[in-house]
Amino acid sequence: MELRTIMTIGIIMAACGSEAAMAETTAYQTQGVTADHLPVTADKLKQRLTFPLGWSQQVSDPPAWKRAARAKFWELTLQTPQQTSFEPHIIDEVDRGSYVARKVAFNLTEDNRVMALLLVPKGDGPFPAAVFYHDHGSKFDIGKEKLVATWGDESKLTSSEQWAQKFFSGRFPGDVLARRGYVVLATDALGWGDRGALTYDAQQALAANFANMGSSLAGAMAYEDVRAAAFLSSMPEVDKARVAAIGFSMGAFRAWQAAALSDDITATVAVNWMATAKGLMVPGNNQLRGGSAWHMTHPGLMQHMDYPDVASLSAPNPMLIFAGEKDTLFPLASVTEAFWKMKDVWTAWNAADRFESKIWPGGHVFEADQQDYAFDWLDGQFGR
Repeated sequence: MELRTIMTIGIIMAACGSEAAMAETTAYQTQGVTADHLPVTADKLKQRLTFPLGWSQQVSDPPAWKRAARAKFWELTLQTPQQTSFEPHIIDEVDRGSYVARKVAFNLTEDNRVMALLLVPKGDGPFPAAVFYHDHGSKFDIGKEKLVATWGDESKLTSSEQWAQKFFSGRFPGDVLARRGYVVLATDALGWGDRGALTYDAQQALAANFANMGSSLAGAMAYEDVRAAAFLSSMPEVDKARVAAIGFSMGAFRAWQAAALSDDITATVAVNWMATAKGLMVPGNNQLRGGSAWHMTHPGLMQHMDYPDVASLSAPNPMLIFAGEKDTLFPLASVTEAFWKMKDVWTAWNAADRFESKIWPGGHVFEADQQDYAFDWLDGQFGR
């Protein structure tokens, strides 16, 4: 081939290369956010989530892992726990046969004095106990009343009875457990019931305002839930060795989260809130809508550990965790992956018999047969 021809080909190739390079340097994003409100880089971001503080088979010292991961989680809540006196005061009381129902005001935190519903069995204690954490449900007029039957407010009672019919087979789970001889406590999360009135659209503003004040909406809820468990454990009627955390939906998240942070909780029943973070970040999932996700979003958590890692910080204490086969909020494959990971943690603690996961055939509910199963399990764990 003649030299002139070779030079011509080289010039053409160089020109083509320059055009390609120019195209790359002048190209830019013309879309940054997907229809599901995800950044277009979401897949790359998710691939970078390695959860360095999460549980793995390489963990050789479970207690040391628990101490380090719990300390990091407390740090991420952006809260500073304080030893504030509870100073409880009974506001009202009604007799319900085998137990007494009370409305009690107490210092939930150093800044918040709240009213709780408290059920106390008659007879000689101390009794086993359970703190119930209510769900989200985008229903803010009632909180604690979703789980314990209220009185003296017909509007709240009617609303809570309708809620019970929809999710709990017409029962109030707290009252069901009280009839079994348990002390039961239920409080309102910030924005619900007596601590409202929050609306769905206002949740983002509330979360932003917490952040502006150097705090966190999710962290504040976690701290309050730990304090509620401490208040229950402090009561003279309560057996401190037998204090359960129980919750449905967002309440399940709250239950295993509080158990992860608190030594006052000695067993957990979590109904219909568990999956891996990556499994929840899929089109159509509630976690992508904003709104309710703010109560369960700790800034920076996913840089360190996943949801099943957090829940597993309660090991080796007993945990029963449910999911619904037809629960559209929690993809079954992701739920199963999380359950297996949690099982590995309890096994590493030589406590595999203290962890039980169960997938029910229904959807996002905590119906009578599930309640009976859960409360029988709890009786067994507490030696009753």
